Amino acid sequence: MKLPSLLLRPISSAHQFSPKLSPPFHYLHSPSSAESSTINEVLTILDTVTPIEPALEPLLPFLSKTTVTSVIMKTKNPQVGFRFFIWAAKRKRLRSFASNSAVIRMLLKPNGFDLYWQTLDELKSGNVSVVSDVFFVLISGYYKVGDCEKALESFGKMKEFDCEPDVYMYNAVLNIVFRKQLFLLALAVYYEMVKLNCLPNIVTFSLLIDGLSKSGKTEVAIKMFDEMTQRGILPNKFTYTIVISGLCQINRADEAYRLFLKMKDSGCSPDFVAYNALLNGFCKLQGVDEALALLRSFEKDGFVPGLGSYSCLIDGLFRAKRYDEAYAWYRKMFEEKIEPDVVLYGVMIRGLSEAGKVKDAMKLLSDMSDRGIVPNIYCYNALIKGFCDLGLLDQARSLQVEIWKRDSLPNTHTFTILICGMCRNGMVDDAQKLFNKMEKAGCFPSVGTFNALIDGLCKAGELEKANLLFYKMEIGKNPTLFLRLSQGGNRVHDKASLQTMVEQYCTSGLIHKAYKILMQLAESGNLPDIITYNILINGFCKVGNINGALKLFKELQLKGLSPDSVTYGTLINGLQRVDREEDAFRIFEQMPQNGCTPSRAVYKSLMTWSCRRRKISLAFSLWLQYLRDISGRDDESMKSIEEFLQKGKVENAIQGLLEMDFKLNDFQLAPYTIWLIGLCQDGQVKEALNIFSILVECKAIVTPPSCVKLIHGLCKRGYLDLAMDVFLYTLKNGFILRPRVCNYLLRSLLLSKDNKKVPAYYLLRRMKSVGYNLNACLYPKTKSLLPGPWNTREMKNMSPG
Repeated sequence: MKLPSLLLRPISSAHQFSPKLSPPFHYLHSPSSAESSTINEVLTILDTVTPIEPALEPLLPFLSKTTVTSVIMKTKNPQVGFRFFIWAAKRKRLRSFASNSAVIRMLLKPNGFDLYWQTLDELKSGNVSVVSDVFFVLISGYYKVGDCEKALESFGKMKEFDCEPDVYMYNAVLNIVFRKQLFLLALAVYYEMVKLNCLPNIVTFSLLIDGLSKSGKTEVAIKMFDEMTQRGILPNKFTYTIVISGLCQINRADEAYRLFLKMKDSGCSPDFVAYNALLNGFCKLQGVDEALALLRSFEKDGFVPGLGSYSCLIDGLFRAKRYDEAYAWYRKMFEEKIEPDVVLYGVMIRGLSEAGKVKDAMKLLSDMSDRGIVPNIYCYNALIKGFCDLGLLDQARSLQVEIWKRDSLPNTHTFTILICGMCRNGMVDDAQKLFNKMEKAGCFPSVGTFNALIDGLCKAGELEKANLLFYKMEIGKNPTLFLRLSQGGNRVHDKASLQTMVEQYCTSGLIHKAYKILMQLAESGNLPDIITYNILINGFCKVGNINGALKLFKELQLKGLSPDSVTYGTLINGLQRVDREEDAFRIFEQMPQNGCTPSRAVYKSLMTWSCRRRKISLAFSLWLQYLRDISGRDDESMKSIEEFLQKGKVENAIQGLLEMDFKLNDFQLAPYTIWLIGLCQDGQVKEALNIFSILVECKAIVTPPSCVKLIHGLCKRGYLDLAMDVFLYTLKNGFILRPRVCNYLLRSLLLSKDNKKVPAYYLLRRMKSVGYNLNACLYPKTKSLLPGPWNTREMKNMSPG
């Protein structure tokens, strides 16, 4: 979402930051004879009198915005023109966008900035005061020529001239900082502004909320929105839309909808951007059906879906794997005479590529060219990812070559997709070579690129190379800067200390110095994020180097990163692997204390390891603890289930849990699978069979690994008929089990004292009917137990009973 043209000063001043300079007389009308006389009199004073200020005072009642602009434009001596502008700017009624534009044009001429500074220095030595507008045009000029550092340096020098920045000046600075994506600096500027009792206005908050949302700091943006309303500043259409979109991005679609309704009630009519932001959020969070229902309610309000609306819905349908419906909406769009753009084509190509339909996606790429639409890098990247996901690396590389042929350049994301695809297909050496070619192609690795290659190296067992890449990532392209910041007097080793340093510079008026350091940091490389650390911790855990993993765990916290549920889960699993169960549970207990709620995956990992250690009751207790921590569970039902478990009535407890899961539409097979396998491992086969029966009765599909464990356990204890029933269940559901368990069951039947040969033959017939390759599946020892050739007509015709 682009920030609209916002006036940074009230209409009386008509200042706009980063203006497109208007033609010289755009704002001027033909002067009257009285005005012409005033203009000439002022020009005479400027040419003949020094200093000009006392002589100009008597003419003040006769001056207007237009006369001021005319004088500036007619002045031959730039320094005199600058001095006149600075004098006129002290009067609010004489300020105008036209005069600002005229001065900026003068600044852009050879030596314009130097002459302006000379004028300011002369005024300073003569103790002549200046107002904020004087620096506003200077900063606008520097911004116009792309010298943001000089613009911010000028802002910092205002103190030397006893000139306090006003809200419009702060807004101009915030605009520069956000355009450079220096969010730490933007917050520091805002805090300094508030500290100096300079009250922010709607533009200030719009800049902050928009910039923070775009940087992924949506929670902070929403706090800014709340602060704005608490200050009595009413949100405008733009601000509402940003926050609605931001709430959807952080999975708070219901709140976004309530804010949307509040926006309408306040008399602020939503535009198509607000409608589409909410539709997009509902598609991604609440589901496409809810989004379609929302669209119908919008249409009742008179909203007509446009290209953006169709793009949101088609994207949502693709994400929901409802491909036919996505195509139906695509066709409907043409029926409504709406022409697709490159964005919609990108959505279609990505959706088809993710569905594995790369041929159809390629056809759309041709269709774009036929319609005169040039595919952008997003379209190519989506297709390249589709080929990589299918393991078609050659086709992916050929698309990369096509990008070059079209005079486009692959971006960082293109390289990241290819590196990820190569690593996933075991081509880690090729991925490293491509990584090394990136800079030559004008692309620099992102955090995601580093993470992809580090992950590939870890999975290939190249932990030493992964570590070296990690440190290269940390130091970046500017090791001197890295060492200066991390080893200097005021050490910067994490985001918090960096924020402190930036705020100190702003307070000292050295905003340009903070800007310079942050820009150098941004250009020097990528700091490892939590995903990087998670990949490395996982790599260390897999090779059994748990101490190395724990060291990384401490290091990431010292650097200001917060471990997430994946970090804790990986570490817990790693500790369990090396039989450090107590340490694993100690880490688990630290999670809530450190503000990280254990995820379902963490609980499942602990339950699995508890079952492996035959601590079935602990596995049950862990899941109940998880259920208590999430909302929507009935306390009485939970107490009842706990009582069943305490009395050893596992079957009743399982039944109660299933009823609760189905009632809340929150059934997950994983915990039941873990318990079933755990009971088998503990020798409690009959209890495991009870769980199996309950799950089958509830029409839940029991997984093949659960069936394998159950068959093995039942055979081991001589319950061959029950084992056969479970095996028949797998055949009915089309599962093809590994040869080992099939042979174990068949041999158990064939060697049984109860003459179970007939059931064994029946199983062989059923196995063949569902697609088993019996010749490949059966071991020689199993075949030797069959009468005559194992596949004779006699065996085929046999049936039980």
